[in-house]
Amino acid sequence: MKYTDATLQETSEVLNESHIAFLSYKNFSGKKKAAFLRAIADEIEALGNDLVHTTMKETNLPEARIVNERGRTTSHCRMFADLVEDGSWVEARIDTALPDRMPSPKPDIRKMLVPIGPVVVFGAANFPLAYSTAGGDTVSALAAGCPVIVKAHPAHAETSAMVAGAIQKAMEKTGMPKGTFQHVFGSGFEVGQTLVKHPLTKAVGFTGSLAGGKALFDLANQRPEPIPVFAEMSSINPVILLPETLQRDAETTASKLAGSITLGVGQFCTNPGLIIAIENDGLNRFAKALAQEIEKVLPGNMLHQGIADNYATKLKQALAQKGVSVEGQSAEEGNTSQGRPLVASAPAEEFIKNPLLAEEVFGPFSLIIRCKHRDEFHAVINRLHGQLTATVVADENEFSNHKNLLNVLIEKAGRLILNGVPTGVEVCPAMNHGGPYPATTDSRFTAVGIDAIKRFARPVSFQNFSDDLLPDELKSSNPLGIWRMVNGQWGKN
Repeated sequence: MKYTDATLQETSEVLNESHIAFLSYKNFSGKKKAAFLRAIADEIEALGNDLVHTTMKETNLPEARIVNERGRTTSHCRMFADLVEDGSWVEARIDTALPDRMPSPKPDIRKMLVPIGPVVVFGAANFPLAYSTAGGDTVSALAAGCPVIVKAHPAHAETSAMVAGAIQKAMEKTGMPKGTFQHVFGSGFEVGQTLVKHPLTKAVGFTGSLAGGKALFDLANQRPEPIPVFAEMSSINPVILLPETLQRDAETTASKLAGSITLGVGQFCTNPGLIIAIENDGLNRFAKALAQEIEKVLPGNMLHQGIADNYATKLKQALAQKGVSVEGQSAEEGNTSQGRPLVASAPAEEFIKNPLLAEEVFGPFSLIIRCKHRDEFHAVINRLHGQLTATVVADENEFSNHKNLLNVLIEKAGRLILNGVPTGVEVCPAMNHGGPYPATTDSRFTAVGIDAIKRFARPVSFQNFSDDLLPDELKSSNPLGIWRMVNGQWGKN
């Protein structure tokens, strides 16, 4: 099925409709928005196997993965429905007046989070459901009270159109204003650029390449009115192997990491693309065992030809760098649309000198960095850019020999993992899916979990307003029964 790119006029009409919708949608109660979000989940589920088979056809993903991703998408909708129905996410703060305070009276001041306006969301290539049309960006923006315009990813346009239809049905069933959610196509850069530059757009959500995210970020900051771009872009998710544990558990660690490296043909933003360790017998056994595990894995079809081509190009570039040698690769080469699993290694001194070795190779690839001693080991870690995750494989007692390691990693990554693998992002309130640049454009926020809503809201204070003029969340009578902070004390009354 062919889809037509939106014209400049159509794009402008979409933003105008979103702005008009915002004027009413922003004031909808949490209960009404919750009903809308739950209806979205119901309508997506009602698409049944047609959605699953369409997504399989467009992305090469297996049925089990798509069914799991659909479940994650609908549970995200219902999680945000519960959040906005509860209402406490607005962080209502009430400081009542003290007219007799000396030397000057204190005014009545109340504060809460309010939605920022129409949000443009770019569908992601590697998650056709959970990070696309009804994905985390869309649902958290709608939950905040912001209308959303989704630009479908051309690699799964039919899937995106089906989900958009489900959202439109949910809008009709729950009485949402026309323009609360809209869906456009654009195979090139022009439509996306036009959406970001439009003066009625107030924020952008993006998951994709560093080049794409940085381009949108720069474009948004060149506007007469700059707007935030919440872009998740590039991460090699280093795995740090401390020597005593490596010496003891080399083979077990290799098996665990091989599964993480090749999961989903390596097409996860949390794929472990870098492994850092100090030279010893344990590292040699680990590298050998990891190579053997990788050799067993067959090449897999990548999401689309563009990703496969990019993997081949970046892999070739990485392997051409000085000091890089192949440790092991899949026994079969595969075809041009497949990703061939491969693990390589390089000496730490070359990694420190060569910034290309720190670039993401999106696919089933990982690079082992061999350090001669502890000082070189810590020099490599200090050279790391911002990451979504950083993993340490270690006995907790080993940290006494690497006292500053956690302090450094806290500055480098948004999620720290001990004795696990980075793939697998649990959707829960405590999850942080973000990190310092270039992992994201704003490390203060998460793209997963209920706190993702805060990207699309801003604080407003009301001073000396009567109850009649205040939003319900800030009224002294507390008609919504939500938790609020009143004069420094949390409570419902």
